[in-house]
Amino acid sequence: MAPRLIPTLWYSEKAEEAAAFYVSLLPESRVDCVRALPADSPSGPAGSVKIVEFTLLGRPFMAFSAGRFEDFNHAISFSIECDDQAEIDRLWEALGDGGTYEPCGWLKDRYGVSWQIAPKALGELMKDADPARARRVAEAMLTMTKLDLAALQRAYDGA
Repeated sequence: MAPRLIPTLWYSEKAEEAAAFYVSLLPESRVDCVRALPADSPSGPAGSVKIVEFTLLGRPFMAFSAGRFEDFNHAISFSIECDDQAEIDRLWEALGDGGTYEPCGWLKDRYGVSWQIAPKALGELMKDADPARARRVAEAMLTMTKLDLAALQRAYDGA
């Protein structure tokens, strides 16, 4: 059996709440298991550390509520490729609620995790063999906070 890669998130608190929030937004997602660490650890006595196993978009994740360690930062983010503007808008509003919106389709959620909410088409538009088209799309994207699929397509088309 091949090894599995499982992204793991360390929250100072509220890992279970964060996992429940994420799974409520994405299909093929669920909280699989919540348990307390049954032994003393550097983060606290037995039972004080929560371990949450969950699935997002069919992929396994793990989270801990284990006290203050390090803040999340932009070095790690999760990208969600959306089929249409309605999905971009829905996830943008939900994940950004209580967090901060950032340029180029990035946001930090209320738990401090960075997300990139983008149309699936963006990658293809920016990889176009015509460098002028790809540049126009990139330049348009760089002026946006929430990405606008129609505006990116207009930039691609030269309109």
